[in-house]
Amino acid sequence: MKSAYEGYTFPLSQNANRTPVRFRNRYGIELAGDLYTPKNSKGKLAAIAVCGPFGAVKEQASGLYADEMASRGFAALAFDPSFIGESGGEVRNVASPDINTEDFSAAVDFLSNLDCVDNEKIGIIGICGFGGMGLNAAAMDTRIKATVTSTMYDMSRVNANGYFDVMDADARYELKKTLNAQRTKDYKNGTFARAGGVVDPLPEDAPFFVKDYYDYYKTERGYSERSLNSNEGWNTTSALSFINMPILNYSDEIRSAVLMIHGEKAHSCYFSKDAFKKLKGENKELLILPDTVHTDLYDRKDKIPFDKMENFFKDNLK
Repeated sequence: MKSAYEGYTFPLSQNANRTPVRFRNRYGIELAGDLYTPKNSKGKLAAIAVCGPFGAVKEQASGLYADEMASRGFAALAFDPSFIGESGGEVRNVASPDINTEDFSAAVDFLSNLDCVDNEKIGIIGICGFGGMGLNAAAMDTRIKATVTSTMYDMSRVNANGYFDVMDADARYELKKTLNAQRTKDYKNGTFARAGGVVDPLPEDAPFFVKDYYDYYKTERGYSERSLNSNEGWNTTSALSFINMPILNYSDEIRSAVLMIHGEKAHSCYFSKDAFKKLKGENKELLILPDTVHTDLYDRKDKIPFDKMENFFKDNLK
């Protein structure tokens, strides 16, 4: 299987330009991105950095979001996080609550220094697991003036507690034993075992959310050659750092505007509902969309509330 549109899962808008770019985070890792700009734009633009979903690449949902926002008048940067896709970082196919949060700030560094961007008007969009990372970045980086999370996952919570918080301390201990034993094997073998992407073939008794992921990552709708979820998945031990490092400890200190968007029927909706309860201030909003599942907000333009997002950024990036 190949990506539907010459490496991308979506067609480029007739109203946007796309330019490959490179920039470095403060750990020296070179990140790869696509900068989307409105055609025939003049003057300095408000800008948005976009990343996610967790295990996806810029040729998938983040690129689609950036393409759409550029067609609405913003400069929009879709980027691969460290260790993933075309971005640098060794070892490959691993995630980090620290470094992946930093990746958002590195994108802000890059956008802040573009001649076409007003560096006082920069926001971010985090999709799925990078919604949680985006909130963490907004709590740290005061240059981020507005944040949208879409179908958000709290990766620390799900790795430490399992889905729907069913994992207790004993189960977590057994998980850590298994993952640390795998570290020993990886070191001995000189390679890193992969966890596998979305299960394929799909078992008949798979939970709905697994079928939901399959419908995106394993079909022409969302397949990408570079995507971890479409192929061999993360390194098996990638979850370890998230278990002990909660990423939303200081989200209650975010002073800038936040819009959290989630589908009512998404298995992951509880992440957004609970994270929103911690936010403070009248410039915070939770939007729950009826009859919408998790991956609908990856690419279903009839479901993704782009009009709402456009107005949110225009109101808060001024």
